[in-house]
This record gives sequence, C-alpha cells and structure tokens, in this order.
Amino acid sequence: MRTNPLTTVRNLGILAHVDAGKTTVTERILYLTGTTHKRGEVHDGTTVTDFDPQERDRGITIFAAAVSCAWAGHRINLIDTPGHVDFADEVERSLRVLDGAVAVFDAVAGVEPQSESVWRQADRHGVPRIAFVNKMDRAGADLDTAVASIRERLHPVPLVVQLPIGTEDGFTGVVDLPRMRALVWADGADTAEEGPVPGTLREEAARRRRLLEEAVAERHPGALEEFCDRETLTAATLTGALRDLTRTGDGVVVLCGSAYRNRGVEPLLDAVVAYLPSPLDVPPVRGTHDGAERERPADPAAPMAALAFKVNATPTGRLTYLRVYSGTIGKGDTVWDAGTRRTERIGRILRVRADRHDPLERAVAGDIVAVVGLKTARAGSTLCAPGAPLLLEPPGVAEPVVHVAVEARRSTETDRLAAALARLTEEDPSLAVRTDPETAQTVLSGMGELHLEVAVERVRREYGLEVTVGRPGVAYRETVGEGVTGFVHRHVKQDGGSGQFAHIVLDVEPWEQDGDGAGGGFVFRSTVVGGRVPQEYVRAVEAGCRDALAEGPLGGHPVTGLRVTLTDGQTHVKDSSDTAFRTAGRFGLRDALRASGMILLEPVVEVTVTVPEDGVGGVLGDLAARRGRVTGSDPRGGAVVVTATVPLAELFGYATRLRSRTQGRGTFTARPTGYAPAPAAVVR
Repeated sequence: MRTNPLTTVRNLGILAHVDAGKTTVTERILYLTGTTHKRGEVHDGTTVTDFDPQERDRGITIFAAAVSCAWAGHRINLIDTPGHVDFADEVERSLRVLDGAVAVFDAVAGVEPQSESVWRQADRHGVPRIAFVNKMDRAGADLDTAVASIRERLHPVPLVVQLPIGTEDGFTGVVDLPRMRALVWADGADTAEEGPVPGTLREEAARRRRLLEEAVAERHPGALEEFCDRETLTAATLTGALRDLTRTGDGVVVLCGSAYRNRGVEPLLDAVVAYLPSPLDVPPVRGTHDGAERERPADPAAPMAALAFKVNATPTGRLTYLRVYSGTIGKGDTVWDAGTRRTERIGRILRVRADRHDPLERAVAGDIVAVVGLKTARAGSTLCAPGAPLLLEPPGVAEPVVHVAVEARRSTETDRLAAALARLTEEDPSLAVRTDPETAQTVLSGMGELHLEVAVERVRREYGLEVTVGRPGVAYRETVGEGVTGFVHRHVKQDGGSGQFAHIVLDVEPWEQDGDGAGGGFVFRSTVVGGRVPQEYVRAVEAGCRDALAEGPLGGHPVTGLRVTLTDGQTHVKDSSDTAFRTAGRFGLRDALRASGMILLEPVVEVTVTVPEDGVGGVLGDLAARRGRVTGSDPRGGAVVVTATVPLAELFGYATRLRSRTQGRGTFTARPTGYAPAPAAVVR
C-alpha cells in the first residue's frame, strides 16, 4: 500500500521569549539536516534566518523567516518567529498557517513573559506543541524547575521524556526515557553516541520513566489498557500515546538540551517527526462562500485553496508567502483572490530558505512556499481555484498602541516617503499610517518603540531617505464612565427640494467584555416597537453611531466600551431616508457622549525587570515614579525579578534609565495587558 506523501510533511514554528535561543535552535536544525554546511551564530551575525541587517546589528529576530529542510525522510517547513513583544503580530500570522510548534524555554529563567504570550497565541490557534528546555549548560540550569514553571504558568500537562546527564557546564547528554538509552555528545561532536544508561542514573531514570508511564496511562485509553495488563508500557505504545496526546493538546512532550553546544537537537528533530502532526492529521481547512461554510481537505487533487500570510518586497520582486491547504498550484497558473474578487497569475514558485530560494514547478497541499507575480495579494488574502471560490479567515491584526510623527527632511522627498511607508504597511499589517488632521503631519503607528525604530530605520536604509522623527506618543482611548438615558436628537434639514428628517432617542451605557477593564468595543441594539423606526433606518442609525466612535469628546481619541440602545424615534413620510438617519446617529451619539461622564484610557503593560539584589530599591522607586504598580518580586539566582503594571507612556526611555541605575546589569521586558483609566480622567 502506497503511503500518502503528506504524512512526511511537518509545518512548524519555533516560539519563545527573546534570547531563549530560538534562532540558535533553528541554525542547529539547518546544520544537522545538511541544509547549511556551517553553524551560524547570532553573536557573529552569521545566522541564516536572521538575515536582515537590522536583525544582525541588534542580535534579535525581527521578521518571521521560513526555511525548509529534510530529516529522516520528512520535509520540515520551519518558521523562526520573533521573540520580542513588539513583533507579536509576526508570530500571529505565522501561527495561523502552522500545524505544530516547538516552544523553547531558558533552563534558568523558565517561562518568561513573552514565552507566556506566544503560548497563549498558540492556544488560540489550537497548535500542538512540544517543549524544548534550552541552555542546560548554563549556571543555575535546572530542568525540574523549568518544567514546574511551565506547569504553573502555562497549565499544560508536561510529559518529560528525557533526563539530563550532567549539570550546568558538565551537561553532556540525555537519557531517552521511552527507549531507556543514553545519548552523549562529545566536545565538538555533531552527533550523539548511543549507549546504556549510566549506572549512577539507572534508578532515577527508572523512577522517571514510571512517572511518565503513569501520566500517559491516565490520559490515553490504549496506554491505560496495556499498563493495566502488563504494569508497564512498551516503547512503541508509549511513543504512540505521546503522539496522540500531543496532537490533541492533552499533553506536551518536554525535551532538553543546549543548542549552542549542539546537544539535544537530534532528539528534538526526532520528536518533531514522531509527535507533531502532518497536514493530514489536522482538521480540513474551513472557509466560506456565499455565506455557506465549506471544507477543503489536504489533498493535492482537491480544488486549490491557499492563504497568504506574509508579503516581502525584495530587489528581485515582490514575494508572497503562501500556505497551500488543498489542491495544487503550478507555475503560470491563474488564481482567484477571494477578498479582492480578481484574478492573479503565479509567475514563479520558490522553496524558501530565508533569503535564498530554490525554484519549483508546482506546490501541493501542505506546502509552505513563496510565489512571485502577485500584484495585489496582501497578508491574509485567500487564493483559490477560479472555479471553486473559498474565503479563508485571515490572521487577526493587533491594534497599534504607539505612534510617531515622520517627515522627510527634504520637501522634494515627501512623495518618496509616502511610497516607502505604504510599502512597509503592505508588508507589516500591524503598522498603520495616517495624516493628522490638525498638524497635517504623517503619523506612523505600531506595537512599540522598537517596532517603530525598526520601521524608520528600514526607510533610511532601504529607500535612502533622510527622515525626522517626533517623540513617541501612545494611542489613547475614550470610554463611557456614566451614561445617559432618553437622549433625544432631531435632525432636520430643508434647503429646497426633498429635505432630511430623522428623530431618534438613545440610551448610552458602559459595556465591558472579558473583563479587560478597557471596554469591549461597541454594541448596538434597538428596542423600538410598533415600527416607529423601520428596520432599514435602524441599520442606518447603527452605521452613524459607528461613524461617531472615531473621535471622542475628551481629545478626539477613538471611543470604545459602550452599548447604545435605540429606544424610540419618528419618521417623515417624504423627508426620512437612510442618509438622514445615519446623520442623526452620528451627531446624536456625538452629543450624547458629550453629555456622558467620559473616561480617558491609556495603554498599560506588564513589565518584568531582572535586577541584581543591590539595585532593587532604586528600581522599585523608579517604577513608582512612573506610576507603576508592583505586583510581584521573586528572588532568582542572585537576582530579583520584579513584575509591575506600568502605563506605556511612562516607559519611553526606560531601558537607558534602567541601565544607568543598575550599572548595565538590569534588563526588562514588557507585554501589553490592555487599557486602564488615566489619572483624573473622569470628565463631565
């Protein structure tokens, strides 16, 4: 019986907090699979996936990079994702098209703020994961402590399948618990030597394998049956059960190693092949057409459906990265963009290895490839067979929270700057560009200071433009603290010919969703009875109210977190229309907000500061001066980890201040947590 080739495909991402070692893990995978012939190093700027000049200068991953390699007869399409919170949108777009992931954790720090964030992102997308505890050779590294932090902070069921051999600098290998064998890496060796479990570890290895068997048997019916019959599990049964638990999300396999020293990466690759799903193991992709939900199987013979998740402008042309969910795409094919409802032609198809590409004649279901020739497709666009339209759900786009004013130094280069910014927003949907109506300045918005710094630096380097950048500002919001009821607004306009008439009565009240404290957006409902306002006019009132949300009464910021109820109204036989009621909705809600008790909201972030013990006092005082609220303090290996909630506006320039207060020994990370009322913000 012939095996379906899709069973040998793995589409996975590498997820982690910044500096946990994602890119080093990726580099070792490429080296061990023969994709590269030299081990790239982040500190040397020689990595394959961090190929952008800014990534090499800063020593961090900024852009998700796709690579393809082969291991044990399997094709692995791998995406190295950013670890910095400012680039979480890159992670979101990658997770949308992946079937599995490897979450990398620091063996000393355990679960860090951004590793928690990316884990939650993977939860939302239902992506199966295995965990790799990296940097086992560091001072203070402890597998059990790292696993405990995974269990306590992320709440999965960790299934530890390895026991480290040696500690810290003496870490030399692992005991493979399912097969009860030792894998040891000699200094400078690329591959492990297999042997029996060392005598000093046999008792501990047997105890841990027993714990693993019990944990698996509790959650897997097939394993439980064998465990009850034999009081143990064979390696084949244990491996099969681990695979099932991983793919259903009922357990997370945990491995360990030191990617920098090339120890533990081969078992990680084996685990990717053994436990993570192929395109056939995940549910068929679901989309819509003409309001009806449709499914497309992962079958090269089915009608084609693919999702664009990344766009990149290169010197040789515009690259659009696709995940092909079903069907086959051939070079020169015509495809249908379901969003723009127009056809596009595939010029070339490329197998991707970061910034290098190999031409392909076709791509089939399960592939992640780049294509050349698409003119209008954006990240989130659905491409499908013209004769079988389907619209897939696009990745979510985060709302920008920081903005800067950007101007070209030479007035003659204003148009070039506009074109450059348009190109950046095309490649990165989490960037936004607008013109300030009061100052006529161009405003660039993004997810954080670093995000905007990188974008502006790209304008300078790639487009050769000299730009002036204003001081960063934050994206405030307004919400209703105390609403109004029975607010009457009458719109009457008579200037010859048919006039406009609309009479509406509104109730405005606060509305929160998910308890995030920032409000949950906007809800509109109608309680009008007796046909006093026809349904088509009700929809026009809702549209007008949504128009009014763009600018609030406190400072012209977007309004969120309110519920508007249309309770009554009147119409005129001749002069009432959709336009009249939409205008009434817009100006009526605007006036109602002025009459309400409004609250100004500011974005807040959770800050995690790691500082030497002798610098804690100064850091706590500085956080208090920045209106920070300390939520925790945890001693960790001669340092103290302080967590606090701080308004984003108070964090500009904090990195420099922290370095000066701690003689360069302090570090911090921040992740958005929502919005909170700004001080003295209730205004009548």
